[in-house]
Amino acid sequence: MNPSTSAVAVPPSSLGLASRRFVGRLVGVTLALFAAAGAVGLGSAVPSGVRAQTVQLPDFADLAERISPMVVNIRTTERGRSTAGSEGDPNVEEFFRRFGIPLPGRPDPRRGTPRGEEEPTPQQRGVGSGFVLSPDGFIMTNAHVVEGADEVIVTFTDKRELKARVVGTDRRTDVAVIKVEAAGLPAVRIGDVSRLRVGEWVMAIGSPFGLDNTVTAGIVSAKQRDTGDYLPFIQTDVAINPGNSGGPLLNLRGEVIGINSQIYSRSGGFMGISFAIPIDEAMRVAEQLRTNGRVVRGRIGVQIAPVTKEVAEAIGLGQPRGALVQSVEKDGPADKAGVEAGDIILRVDGRAVEKSGDLPRIIGGTKPGTKSSLQVHRRGNTRDIVITVAEFEPDRAARRPVAAAEPGNAAPQVAKSVLGLTVSDLSDNQKRDLRVRGGVRVDAVEGPAARAGLREGDVILSVDNTEVSDTKQFSGIVSKVERSRAVSVLVRRGEWVNYMVIRPSR
Repeated sequence: MNPSTSAVAVPPSSLGLASRRFVGRLVGVTLALFAAAGAVGLGSAVPSGVRAQTVQLPDFADLAERISPMVVNIRTTERGRSTAGSEGDPNVEEFFRRFGIPLPGRPDPRRGTPRGEEEPTPQQRGVGSGFVLSPDGFIMTNAHVVEGADEVIVTFTDKRELKARVVGTDRRTDVAVIKVEAAGLPAVRIGDVSRLRVGEWVMAIGSPFGLDNTVTAGIVSAKQRDTGDYLPFIQTDVAINPGNSGGPLLNLRGEVIGINSQIYSRSGGFMGISFAIPIDEAMRVAEQLRTNGRVVRGRIGVQIAPVTKEVAEAIGLGQPRGALVQSVEKDGPADKAGVEAGDIILRVDGRAVEKSGDLPRIIGGTKPGTKSSLQVHRRGNTRDIVITVAEFEPDRAARRPVAAAEPGNAAPQVAKSVLGLTVSDLSDNQKRDLRVRGGVRVDAVEGPAARAGLREGDVILSVDNTEVSDTKQFSGIVSKVERSRAVSVLVRRGEWVNYMVIRPSR
């Protein structure tokens, strides 16, 4: 051990009086030297990169005081339901039970309910949060806070309670706009989400467990989190609990940059991960709700899936990008334009589709009736397809997957290949039912194909970016397969199409 850095702990009782006085003077001199060093800027010796990390923690007090009047508590009620059978939030009920506090609209458990007395209606349904969008009384919140409610009551920080009407809700983005009859309300400022940085401090205000005007803070953990069809969420570590839903997420400038909407939890309570709807996405929805009472979205009639790294390399795409078309709706916009199952959509009107979740957002934001250009990757080549975007139909019933093609009575069969597949031709009826031009049916699977996940009854549409018409062509393609190279296979299973990668050498 280096003597200059070693230390020995000595109990105070073992030191003599003179020694203790010396130690005391030494400590005093040392502290004085440190104080003097700070006064003359000893910190200048610290590398600038390290100094940059030493910043003062933000003070949220002024921000909370200024923004709180713009944040509201939202209570909703339903008529004609008994309290005993209502579906309240178990976390809220447990919180109030532990502290002996009666839930609003519920009998006080400390007093009991008089025999024969019916509980009053309407009964409380839930508690959430919201924030004022405009001085004339428009308020934004989550759709799940007000959806299905018979009555919506908004409480302000000055204890005013006003009934609100629901202007519109959008379940897919979980955004709702409600309206109270008031004027001169303090309204929030909308921030620029594109300027938001990971690691930036943010603050939330809401009513967790019904406790209104509760302030919590944290940092942005991630951006562009894909947890929904139409929204790339902002992930934070701000404490969010039941009742915070619909409240604002704010930056240090006091601007709203998100709506607190979801948490990741295994217990029902906060576990350090929460999600907020980006305010730019929410405002686009809110404008349509205020104008039309509903959101109009585009659709092209395809079911999609992500493109994996393994598939991208096997089909010559390079990097995993785009959206794999697994199924094309019969007589839908994509079907009429010539889009095929197995295509990978790379661009829409010049906008890159980096991941599959980008496609529904781009198409959803396109006005129905618009002619759009799709760039697709098909069997090793790219091509442009012009498509007319249709209007998304809410609650559209999904088509049931059809059963796998049954083997034909006299279909010629190909013996087991190097891929571990035994296949047979499709009959004309099977091709018509599956709406395919060609392909072969998988009759037996083993070895490499089994490891790749193929099953009996699958239909192989292409091998190594080459379209398969029948068993003879299939045999010709497979005979040229190199055992040391991965082989991409486009497989139809029921209504769904996907790429699988077979590695013969394993």
